[in-house]
Amino acid sequence: MPPTPPPPDWPIPTFTLRVEDVAHPGAIIFFQCIQPAVDLRGAVLNSFKWLYTPDNVPTKSVTSVKSILLVLRSMPGVAHTFGSSTHKEIHFSLEHINNCASRAREEILGVLTHEVVHCYQYNAKGQCPGGLIEGVADWVRLQAGLGPPHWKRSPGDKWDAGYEATAYFLEWIEGRYGHGTIQELNESMKDVEYDERMFKAATGRRVAKLWRLYVNSN
Repeated sequence: MPPTPPPPDWPIPTFTLRVEDVAHPGAIIFFQCIQPAVDLRGAVLNSFKWLYTPDNVPTKSVTSVKSILLVLRSMPGVAHTFGSSTHKEIHFSLEHINNCASRAREEILGVLTHEVVHCYQYNAKGQCPGGLIEGVADWVRLQAGLGPPHWKRSPGDKWDAGYEATAYFLEWIEGRYGHGTIQELNESMKDVEYDERMFKAATGRRVAKLWRLYVNSN
């Protein structure tokens, strides 16, 4: 048997962590179940594994992500990501972590993976529908085995509803049209404005037709 090939030399950024209240129950839970350096690296690798290949992964160019700052703080919601092309910030709610104490590690890893995808995915010069942006992030989370138990495989009202609704649609596309289809869709949104014909280029069908087929399959 040939030796296992070495892992790809992915460009891992520098990670920084800031905790605004170390005594918050959510912060205590975070440090009980998470190794920040290891698990942030794992979230980056999830993004690379499912959205890129060793040949097209964003490399050490002037526009590649060089640092990710994770901020744990008290705030409404779950998490959000922002920043420049080279330096990203992920803000993560300590209340959400505390509310998910019964499955904290799985939920934290899932949210980190989702948010790190936003650091790396292409967005068609900012023209990509928000539902597709969120759907791709949750699709990577799903492929990484980090989908939470409350997610429902229900088509919903439209293909770009976002989050798990779009994630399961993308999973169906990947299953029907082959591994790498969503990678191709992501790559097609690099440095060009959004056009729904990207779906046809990747699958041979318009997105409206894909959605009808998906809905009928459920």
